Amino acid sequence: MKTFYILIIIFTTFCNCVSNKSTPDGYESETLKIKPISDRVFLHVTYLETDDFGKVACNGMIYFSEKEAFVFDTPINDEVSNELIDWIEETQKKRIVGIVATHYHDDCVGGLQAFHDKDIKSYASNKTIAFITQDSDLAVPKNSFENEIELKVGGESVFLKFFGEGHTVDNIVGHIPSEKTLFGGCLVKSVNASKGYLGDANTAEWSSTVEQIKKDISDLKVVVPGHGEHGGTELLDYTIRLFKEKQEGI
Repeated sequence: MKTFYILIIIFTTFCNCVSNKSTPDGYESETLKIKPISDRVFLHVTYLETDDFGKVACNGMIYFSEKEAFVFDTPINDEVSNELIDWIEETQKKRIVGIVATHYHDDCVGGLQAFHDKDIKSYASNKTIAFITQDSDLAVPKNSFENEIELKVGGESVFLKFFGEGHTVDNIVGHIPSEKTLFGGCLVKSVNASKGYLGDANTAEWSSTVEQIKKDISDLKVVVPGHGEHGGTELLDYTIRLFKEKQEGI
């Protein structure tokens, strides 16, 4: 009997290690995946249940500079946000200086209250805040801007900017010049992705909005979409082509 209990303890410990694995380079559990894009930029992935598309993997991003961190889009709920916050603060030993919601949908702002509970500054455009306030019972970002804001993370600049309508009328992107990295969010599609949810989209302006990003930020090396695999500027090119095609041809 004693041997049996020892085996149970060993098996339970093994299962916990497999289901909740943290390393210096990343993290993975049933609800959250974190993986490096570079030494200072990490992808965080959580999972949203939808009526139209089933279980959808949703991307956010983390930027580390010196002892500080900045997060682009929240996980899908507060429980998973706490998981992400713990990894950043406890494992990576970084102080989170801000979180931005790149538009008003749940996959960007669903876990915001967890950040507020930790007194972490939150940012969003005036349009995003207006939509959340009117149409949602979710937490509302506390710091607003009109079209663009520059923030400092560990002495480096992070730009949050509205380039035009696309996936939503309020979608913004995040740009880290020192990393030549763009967090495009749901405005940018991964290569070979479908058009996805269009219920709040402006498909007539989508291509021109992404074209403006490509024109204004000409030295990008890394582009992170709201869903699917990250890559380079080929994601911008693909998104432009996708929304230039005639609707009847899709």
